[in-house]
Amino acid sequence: MRRAVCPGSFDPVTLGHLDIVARASRLYDVVHVAVMVNTSKRGLFDVDERIALIEECTAEYDNVIVESFHGLLVDYCKQREIPAIVKGLRAVSDFDYELQMAQMNNGLSGVETLFIPTNPVYSFLSSSLVKEVAAWGGDVSHLVPGPVLDALRGRLDRR
Repeated sequence: MRRAVCPGSFDPVTLGHLDIVARASRLYDVVHVAVMVNTSKRGLFDVDERIALIEECTAEYDNVIVESFHGLLVDYCKQREIPAIVKGLRAVSDFDYELQMAQMNNGLSGVETLFIPTNPVYSFLSSSLVKEVAAWGGDVSHLVPGPVLDALRGRLDRR
């Protein structure tokens, strides 16, 4: 069985993230979406909310599993016998950082990293940008799926 993981903070999950997950789901038998737990950062959505949103947005894929992880990604992979990490690349600047991570992960555990170029439609897209635009009342409906848009509006209206 071919298994891979798509890791990230997904705060919030965007259409760019979902494009990578969808493409990975066509290449692998099982795709784990690993939501990073970073206790030193306070996100807009907590980990359980992010997991629920991703599960709702990936429900059409019967081979996608969404869960959280804390610690080294290679340990997550080892515990689940996952030999590959799938990452989306938006620009050359992403490649610089991601290549170093891929080489470190491979050196630590032998886990391979597959880079998928981002769909050009999403080449500028990041969760941080979505949060900033939404916080200022900008329209992000073309950048996030409906459930995320609703959650963003609900969260930002309460602020």
